[in-house]
Amino acid sequence: MRNDVEKVLIDEAVIGRRLDTLAERIEADFPGETLVVIVLLKGAMVFASDLLRRVERKLEIECLNVASYHGGMESSGKVDFLDRHFPEVNGRHVLLLDDILDTGRTLHAVSERLLEEGAKAVRTAVLLAKEKARAAHVEADYVGFEIGDEFVVGYGLDYQGKYRNLPYVGVLKEEAI
Repeated sequence: MRNDVEKVLIDEAVIGRRLDTLAERIEADFPGETLVVIVLLKGAMVFASDLLRRVERKLEIECLNVASYHGGMESSGKVDFLDRHFPEVNGRHVLLLDDILDTGRTLHAVSERLLEEGAKAVRTAVLLAKEKARAAHVEADYVGFEIGDEFVVGYGLDYQGKYRNLPYVGVLKEEAI
């Protein structure tokens, strides 16, 4: 699996240090509140797990299964909500976690739905934000790293369901795609 990686963009130690900083910012921005955290599956699992262990406050953690890539390397342009149950957010402060901000469609669609469901406020955190024009006007409140417009894997990000368990963010070799 590691032989399929052309280059490591962000190594595990650098990710850990950045998560410490993000956790401190989240703590400061939500003083004394129980926060509802919604993790977008499957990509944000690793990011959420490592980040949330650093946040020292009461959290309610929910997961939401949405899809926009459908196994490919580019967004399909459509965000599908795959769960029948939607987390209870009415009157609550919500922190929405995703792995990557690319086109912006997923964060925009889910944020809008959370607000429609009565969330008091929605803030967003992503491990990665691509430096590119977005299809939907949205920016994350908390960004781990800005990266170029390249397809990345590892640390929860996948290619056809594989490579999520790499402990770093990397770029696949052309022959692995």
